[in-house]
Amino acid sequence: MGHYFQEQPQAASRPGAVDLILPDLHLKLETDRGVFSPDRIDLGTRILLETLPPPPQEGDLLDLGCGYGPIALTMAARAPQATVWAVDVNRRSLELTERNAQAARLYKVRPVHVDEVPADVRFRAIWSNPAIRIGKPALHAMLTRWLSRLTGDGVAYLVVQKHLGSDSLQRWLAEQGWQATRAASRAAYRILKVTRP
Repeated sequence: MGHYFQEQPQAASRPGAVDLILPDLHLKLETDRGVFSPDRIDLGTRILLETLPPPPQEGDLLDLGCGYGPIALTMAARAPQATVWAVDVNRRSLELTERNAQAARLYKVRPVHVDEVPADVRFRAIWSNPAIRIGKPALHAMLTRWLSRLTGDGVAYLVVQKHLGSDSLQRWLAEQGWQATRAASRAAYRILKVTRP
């Protein structure tokens, strides 16, 4: 069947839809097989979106590993003047995010492959439910690549299940020189807040 973190998912297409219902937002999102959590909004994603303060109201924001777009679209709805970069390796995910953003009239969402973000873009905020299952070396390389593009006052929030290594990830981030604190904890998920030292 393959993994959702492949560029071209092997799973045959089977379109579906889920509702993202938050206190300030209700979106119907197209989904499909071969992308992350196609049958429901992932609990970690929901906790992230229900917990975080509003994103910066202007500048460039990043949803790292956008899937079909629940985080990117929420950021765009909450910060309509900002540009939200929705990045993923999965082309099917990017197509879904594009369609979902257009349907929601959130025209400042930019779904792009990870290798297509202009090198000079710096992010005031990164929100992510990172693909822990790609393995530690790939995860660490991904986070190193994107956290280095935070602005001086930028903040990243990562939601990670405790039993999938949130505490060891927090330690690793600190060892790399980042300020990494636990911003929240709920239902066995941790939200890590990452800033420059």
